[in-house]
Amino acid sequence: MNPVWVVIILVVILVGIALMFAFRYGFLWLKALLAGAHVGVFEIVGMTLRGVNPSVVVNSRIMTMKAGLPLETGLLEAHYMAGGNVPNVTRALVAANKAGIHLPFDMACSIDLAGRDVLQAVAMYVKPAVIDCPDPSKGRTTVDAVAKDGIQVKAKARVTVRANVEKLVGGAWMETIIARVGEGIVTTIGSSESYKNVLENPDLISKRVLEKALDAGTAFEIVSIDIADVDVGENIGAKLQADQAEADKRVAQALAERRRAMAVAREQEMQALVAENRAKVVLAEAEIPKAIAQAFREGNLGIMDYYSLRNIQADTSMRKSIGGEPTKDK
Repeated sequence: MNPVWVVIILVVILVGIALMFAFRYGFLWLKALLAGAHVGVFEIVGMTLRGVNPSVVVNSRIMTMKAGLPLETGLLEAHYMAGGNVPNVTRALVAANKAGIHLPFDMACSIDLAGRDVLQAVAMYVKPAVIDCPDPSKGRTTVDAVAKDGIQVKAKARVTVRANVEKLVGGAWMETIIARVGEGIVTTIGSSESYKNVLENPDLISKRVLEKALDAGTAFEIVSIDIADVDVGENIGAKLQADQAEADKRVAQALAERRRAMAVAREQEMQALVAENRAKVVLAEAEIPKAIAQAFREGNLGIMDYYSLRNIQADTSMRKSIGGEPTKDK
């Protein structure tokens, strides 16, 4: 091959590599340089070799420099390689700085790596969020409780919360706030003497709930609790009394049935005992003729005595028949 063509091909290859290098890295270098956030070309190449997206790191550094929060590329790279969302963290830092919130870079990274949206947390601090209690997505629209007079009260609250940036790592989330507020509503209604007190002063619920510092240990600060709706439910006390009366009635019926069964059994026992005693009387009366015969044989009873006995028996039988009593021939 002609040496001239070899040189031309090599020159074309080198120019192509230079253009590719310039388009891929030179643009980022120039962009950072013009923004006052200088990043070396070889530093940008090193990011690519380390598996870091240089565009993300350079753009984030430019953002922080423009906001007056200069960050070294090494810190941004480390957070990127740890699996963090570098643009989200830098935007959160800028937003916190503009809002006057003290948010160090390390804390923002830890919040981001913990799975929390640090930018949303800063936005919730600047603009508090309103959450419903109870959560409608769980299938319930009111918190139900029973006052001391037995009347059910249904309440719905709206809780205004502000993110507590310092407690986003390790702090409980919104579900805990909703659960605690619901518990406070139930306790307040349950301690009321009458449901009328709750209807007349629904702000009693919010005041007592706020006094309990329900946001302790959570990632939020409760700004206010507003009772959105209060309705009267069922008369639970009367219903429970009716159920108890019905239960008592069933118990009494069971006891009465038990006594009736025992009485019937006792009656049957008495009837059997009467029949047994009558049988004994019959057996005893059957022994009388035998005794008379034995008296005749032993000479203890004469014929005249026997006739006198028969006359007495006949006279007794006649008297019974006149009196309407049944008679038996002996």
